[in-house]
Formats: sequence, C-alpha cells, structure tokens
Amino acid sequence: MVTSTNGAHGQNGNGHRPSRLRDYSAWTLFRRGLDGSDWPRAWHDHDLRSSYDAVIIGGGVHGLATAYYLAKNHGIRNVAVLEKSYIGGGGSGRNTAILRSNYLTPEGVRFYDRSVKLYEHLAADLNFNVMFSQRGHLTLAHNDSSLRTMHWRTEVNKLQGVDSEVIGPDKIKELVPYLDTSERTRYPILGALYHPPGGIIRHDAVVWGYARGADAHGVHIHQKTEVTGIDVEHGRVTGVQTTRGRIATPIVLNATAGWSTLISNMAGVKMPVQTFPLQAAVTEPVKPFLDTVVVSGTLHVYVSQSDRGELVFGASVDPFASYSIRGSLEFTEGIAGHVLELMPPLSKMRLLRQWAGLCDMTPDYSPIMGPTDVEGFYVDVGWGTYGFKAGPVAGEAMAACIADRRPPEIISAFGLDRFLAGRLVGEKGAAAVGH
Repeated sequence: MVTSTNGAHGQNGNGHRPSRLRDYSAWTLFRRGLDGSDWPRAWHDHDLRSSYDAVIIGGGVHGLATAYYLAKNHGIRNVAVLEKSYIGGGGSGRNTAILRSNYLTPEGVRFYDRSVKLYEHLAADLNFNVMFSQRGHLTLAHNDSSLRTMHWRTEVNKLQGVDSEVIGPDKIKELVPYLDTSERTRYPILGALYHPPGGIIRHDAVVWGYARGADAHGVHIHQKTEVTGIDVEHGRVTGVQTTRGRIATPIVLNATAGWSTLISNMAGVKMPVQTFPLQAAVTEPVKPFLDTVVVSGTLHVYVSQSDRGELVFGASVDPFASYSIRGSLEFTEGIAGHVLELMPPLSKMRLLRQWAGLCDMTPDYSPIMGPTDVEGFYVDVGWGTYGFKAGPVAGEAMAACIADRRPPEIISAFGLDRFLAGRLVGEKGAAAVGH
C-alpha cells in the first residue's frame, strides 16, 4: 500500500470537506459583497518540488479525478499533476460531453454505470455546479441487425440494473417530434435503444471542479509543464524529467489522450494503440427543442442541444490515423447531410464552428488501465470515444489501484495483459457511431 508523506489518510484527515471547497455559498457571496474581498483562486501555482509521492501526467478529467480521489479517499496528497498546456485543454475540452452507461459487455456496463452514479453526485461532492442534465439518450436502429443489437444491449443493461429499453417509432416521435420517423425516408427508423439516465454535462465545469477539489486537498497542479522523459532503473520508476526540471517519484500514472503511446514509450512500455482525430461541430443557439441525445450509428452522427441552445454534432473518427486537430470540409458536408436525413427542418441552421480531438483506439475499443511490467508505472489510456464518460470512475479506480498496488475488481478486465492472453473486452458494438 502507498502511504502519503504529506498528510493522514481520509478526507482531509478528519472526514470533513476542506474549507476552500465550501467557499461557493450564498453566505460567502453575501459576505464578500459587503466587505469587498476578492474570491480566492480555485487552484494555485506552486514551485516544482524535487520529489512527490506520485506524479500524474495529464491534466484532463482522468488525471485530475485520480489526483482528487488519491487525496480524498486515500490521504495521498503529496501528488503532482503535470500538464504540458492548460488543464482540460486536451481531449477533456474537445469532446461533446455526452454521458451514458448503456454499453454492450457486462464489464463495460458495470464500469460506466458507476461513473454515471458518481456524476449524479459530483456537484454536491465538489461543491461545484457541473450542470449534469439527465435528459435521456436515444440510439436509433435503421435495420434489423441494429435492432437486434439494441435488444442484446437492453438485456445486458437490465441484468446489470441499468435502465434501458427498446422503443418503437411512435414512442421515438413523442420524445423527439422533429425526427422524421416516416417509412418514406432513405434510412427509416425501426426502433431505438432508450436510456433515460443518459444526458450531457459541462466538460469545463467538471475539469475545474476536480482541479479545485484536488488543489484544496493539497495536490499540486503544474500547467505548462511538459514531461520529456521517465527514469526507470532496474525495472522500477524513479523519476520524471520535465521542462522545469527533474522530479523524483516512485509512482507515475500516464493519464494522457492522444499522446499515450509517446509517454508510455518513455518508460519502455509498448501500447497497442492507434490515434485518430474525432471531429465535432456546433450551430448557432436557438430556442430549446431537443430534449434527448440522439445517436445514429448507421448515419455516423449524434446530436444534442446544449443549455445555451446550440446543437452539438459529432461523427465517427476520421478514417486514418493522424494527430491533426483541424476541421475538414468533408466532415462538414457529411454531418450536414446525415443530420438532415434525421431532421429535415434543420436545413436553415448555420454551423458556427468545428473542431477535432484525438482518440486513442485499442483493438477491442476498451481502455487499458492498471499497472504495467515496469514497477510504479501505471496507465489509464486508450479511451477512444468513451473517455469523458468514464472520468470519475476511472479516477476513483486508478486512485485505489495506486494506493493498494493492485487493480480493483471494477477495472480488472481492462489490464494491458489481456491482449497477450486473448481476453478482449469487445465494446465496438456499443459505440455511438461507426469506427
């Protein structure tokens, strides 16, 4: 078991929430209005220490959540989170922030359902409004094969206690009146997998909430600090080289997206991962009319409406491995055509902007989590298009894995050794869109 050199175990050592996490209250707002005092910074800049009990590479939701739960659940607070840019500036800031747990395998359903449960209580836990809107999630079926998979997923979901059901076109029309559910379309809608607990959340709020929580527990967050090497001696991690100097540490977690193979190579650990761009786009804001998340795997498109009224679109990953995060005209043309196949009345809406993020894809479309053959080097990578959905549970599980030096049961199926042993966890059938 890993023990902290900078504090006791438990939530702030005494089971109470740190005082800085209580700052966002109506009373504090009123008091600061009267005395004119400034709000304290949500997180702070620190000098780089020469050593930490653990170093986490990647300042996205996975890295920050792991740091938060290491401090909160295990009392390990002498932790550094290293981010080469700014926190949430990678995959966490480029995803479409859709949450769900209606996966295909029992391992995946249990794992993502735990994440949804953590998200449901995250605002209260962090005392930070993360704006989780559980508005339901529809995955459309346009052919018999897709409908059969929906029924398969429904049964797996029900066995794991997750609320999902297959519904017909009439019920779909009630939920989303603007969808064309007629039989005269090129891709008629035969049914859908309806998942009421699914919804959307604000990705920036989640990242900032975890950063503020980790900082309040004593974690050091170092932005603009790039890792340039990982020191390994006699099969054990001994330190990390950065653009600001060396850090001695016995524990390193690779919690990066897009660069996971680069970081793992620094420790001499090979990853079966390929990186593909995933593009998304957003329209001008309009009056709210879309109450659920709509996904069509056949048409390679998903759409939701943000609280500001914008329609947020996404599609499948680009068809070639690349590190490009630029938008393409091909994506815009494709997404526009497919959205209008589903909702013809949207033909006059205008796209405001588009962007791309990097997705690390594994052979079985499931993540790689846990220890590696290099002692002290842990990975939380290979999330494909599922990463933000899993942020809380991944952080909770990786914190337990580091503290106890063994993977908890909930991530035991996602170890790196499964590829050599042939124990794949196939989740391609639960992808929102084609890969």
